[in-house]
Amino acid sequence: MNLFGLMETSGSAMQAERMRAEVVAANMANAETTHTATGATYRRQHVVFAANRGDAGFLDSMATASGTSASSAAGSLPALPALNTLGSGAVAPGVHIAQVIEDSSAPLRRYDPGHPDAGPDGYVSYPDINPLTEMVDLMGATRAYGLNSSAVQAEKGMITSALDIAKS
Repeated sequence: MNLFGLMETSGSAMQAERMRAEVVAANMANAETTHTATGATYRRQHVVFAANRGDAGFLDSMATASGTSASSAAGSLPALPALNTLGSGAVAPGVHIAQVIEDSSAPLRRYDPGHPDAGPDGYVSYPDINPLTEMVDLMGATRAYGLNSSAVQAEKGMITSALDIAKS
C-alpha cells in the first residue's frame, strides 16, 4: 500500500456509504408507492457491500458482476458507482457497492376500497418499509461516512507532520 492507501480505502468507503444513504432516501420516498412504472408494488432496496481485493483479476470479475446487479423497479436509484481503480488497472483496496437488491418480503395490505390501486377485495398493497429501520440505516451510513472522513483528516495530519519533520 502506498502513502495514500488509507485515503483511497476511506474514499471508497465514503462513496459506498453515500450510495447507501441514497438508497435509504429512495426507500423513504417510496414508502407509500403502490405501483411503479412496471405496475408492481415498490420493493425496499438493500445495498450489498464487497471488499476490493487490489488485483486486476478481481477488477474483471466485478465488472461482470456489476452488469448483473439489480436496479430499482421505480428507476429512482442512481447508477452504481464505478470501481475505484489505480492507474495500473488494479483495483484500489477498499469497498464498493456489489449490488442493490430488492427485499423479498411480501407487501403490506391495507383495506382502502376507494384507492385507485385497490384490488377487487378492496385491499391495496404497500411496500414493507419501516421508517424507523430506514432512519437507523441512514444514521449508520452517516456515522460510517463521518468516521472515514475523520480517518482521511488524520492521515492528512500525519503526512503534514512527516513533511515538517523532513524539512527540519
